[in-house]
Amino acid sequence: MKTGIIFDMDGTLWDSAKEVADSWSEVLRKHANVQKQELTKEDLESVMGLTMKDIADRLFPEVPEDEQDQIMEECMVYENAYLREHGATVYEGVEETFQVLSKEYPLYIVSNCQSGYIEAFLDYYDFHRYITDFACYGDNKETKDVNIRLLAERNHLERYIYVGDIQGDYEATMKAGGEFIHAAYGFGEVDADVIHLQDIRELPGALKK
Repeated sequence: MKTGIIFDMDGTLWDSAKEVADSWSEVLRKHANVQKQELTKEDLESVMGLTMKDIADRLFPEVPEDEQDQIMEECMVYENAYLREHGATVYEGVEETFQVLSKEYPLYIVSNCQSGYIEAFLDYYDFHRYITDFACYGDNKETKDVNIRLLAERNHLERYIYVGDIQGDYEATMKAGGEFIHAAYGFGEVDADVIHLQDIRELPGALKK
């Protein structure tokens, strides 16, 4: 049975909230009608895992929808370039875990992020060699459950286990027909009878169980 391990990004593999907040603030200062032009790490943590549309509605609801789209596009482009140059805070043990798991399983990433975000992560840390495939909201405007299922289908996975940190990750995985492991060291709680990891390095052992 071909089994794949699919990872979420934010709150599971890294915490980019501070770097994203810094890069977005540079963009928002160019838009006079945005009320909150200086974003904090906490602002970004509060919207991690949401789609781009929902993030814009939360952070600058006073801006008309068409302009929200324009601002978000500017933020995304600048953010990708910033992260590709500076990186962010990768959780301790991520590469070690990739090294161990990739000997036994194909590894994947599915995120609600914009196009180019996953590539920036893989480029900066030279992780392309561990990740077989990835999918994101920005590439096709599909929800996470759809992208989990699409990735599983195109990689012919008979069993797929998603590792994520928030309730929405769990619900998307259930909708997609997968299994779920909670990255409890991340941004959120999951109310479900699943394995809860306190450190990503616990994952290989959890999979053996």
